[in-house]
Amino acid sequence: MAENGFRNPLLFDNSFVATLPGDPESAIMPRQVLGACYSRVVPTPVSAPETVACSLDLALMLGLTQEDCESDLFTEVFSGNRLLPGMEPYASCYGGHQFGRWAGQLGDGRAINLGELVKGDGQRWVLQLKGAGPTPYSRGADGLAVLRSSLREFLCSEAMFHLGVPTTRALSLIKSGEDVMRDMFYDGNAAPEPGAIVCRVAPSFTRFGSFEIFTSRQDFSLLKQLLDYTIRTDFPHLPDSPGAEMSGKEPSVALYLRWFEEVCRTTAELMVHWMRVGFVHGVMNTDNMSVLGLTIDYGPYGWLEGYDPGWTPNTTDAESRRYRFGNQPQIAMWNLTRLAEAIYPLINDEAPLQQALDLYAASYEQGWWKMMAAKLGFNSFTANSDEGLIEELLEILVLVETDMTIFFRRLGDISAAAEPGQTAEQRIAPLLHACYLPDDLDAAYHQRLAQWLDAYMARIRKDGLAEHDRRARMHAVNPKYVLRNYLAQQAIDSAQAGDYSMLHELLDLLRHPYDEQPGKERFAEKRPEWARHRAGCSMLSCSS
Repeated sequence: MAENGFRNPLLFDNSFVATLPGDPESAIMPRQVLGACYSRVVPTPVSAPETVACSLDLALMLGLTQEDCESDLFTEVFSGNRLLPGMEPYASCYGGHQFGRWAGQLGDGRAINLGELVKGDGQRWVLQLKGAGPTPYSRGADGLAVLRSSLREFLCSEAMFHLGVPTTRALSLIKSGEDVMRDMFYDGNAAPEPGAIVCRVAPSFTRFGSFEIFTSRQDFSLLKQLLDYTIRTDFPHLPDSPGAEMSGKEPSVALYLRWFEEVCRTTAELMVHWMRVGFVHGVMNTDNMSVLGLTIDYGPYGWLEGYDPGWTPNTTDAESRRYRFGNQPQIAMWNLTRLAEAIYPLINDEAPLQQALDLYAASYEQGWWKMMAAKLGFNSFTANSDEGLIEELLEILVLVETDMTIFFRRLGDISAAAEPGQTAEQRIAPLLHACYLPDDLDAAYHQRLAQWLDAYMARIRKDGLAEHDRRARMHAVNPKYVLRNYLAQQAIDSAQAGDYSMLHELLDLLRHPYDEQPGKERFAEKRPEWARHRAGCSMLSCSS
């Protein structure tokens, strides 16, 4: 056995704490942490940890074996009860704009980074426990998490990865064996719930708010230190000049701008992915935006079932709907603008920062049209023929409650060849299965959908693709299986009763979201009526 107890040694670099200034105080009490990027803190031990689930493919990638994942040591380490040699746990300091308002210092209030694992290929992975106890950034809270939110984050992180959406990942879900008091609906009725800890994994958890906090304090020296470190560590491929790598040189203004341009591009790509699969983050505050273009911090997220650009899963956002599905690309631009303001003291020139923001807008628009063309099976996007066709489809989808995932999946199964004698009703019948309220489908709707389908099929025939090639192309970008809100809630209900079978079944199912998976069709069905307004199946609060 390796020195750290696992079959293969886990080697930790911990360059973040070795390079950047830390909090000189050791007290865990909530406080303003000045002049530091992090505070050293250790997880709070728990009484009876139990490993509920592990992402085996992620574990293998990190160098752990299946035997390791089934060991008591794994449970002890990833519940926070034991540190491996080389781990240097800490909580990060950052700020953020929340719901459009500057919130000041936020930080890792219930997340503790165990250490920075470095693989033989040089790839760095930060191992972070969520729900492992209080830190100086907990703002009076307990720093803990409960099973329902932890299960949702664990499943969704892995589901998004296998959908091809840039994301942080989740290695493990461990019950703490202790109850945690939570007021799920913020109505004054707090109740005990089973506690849990998730181990999150990403190359970095640096956020837009990581830079905002230092600019807000006019600590431009620390702002520069953090940005220099971030570029050297997480963006080593960015050249300081054409054909030249940084190689330890002092970063230039040009390099800072290249970095910001890349953040703009990867953020645009992320938004296109979210819109492709119908994911709604629910709380796109600047402290929940990764500079690596990853989906980060799975809180009150949700999946579009009925296609509705105005839908938000977050009860806190129910009135303003700031973070609704259709507004996500615009919010990303707003957040990037806040990041531009944060690094402005290092640039001192507004024009190139605005050019980078314009790059975001152009990248998103181009990426969105390309993505929609792919969802519809076109060889490529042609504005003259395709723009109106796509816009008409989106108008049709909101006329009646239409399941986005099912509609696009079924569209790929319809033959583009015109069948003699087939009526309009017969042509659209496969698509009507995606509608939740069949009584709302009047003759005018049927006619409009049929006309669109005829125009769509004519467009498909122009590409001349073989049917099986078009179907395979569409099925590769239109998933059959997503983590529907009611499925996650059913898994939570079972897990809280001590039955983890559905959790494991969903974890396995969501590893292959684009495959047919015979015998699993029940997981691809429309949301049942009982789940329409049930807590956890429709909207959620920010409560853990």
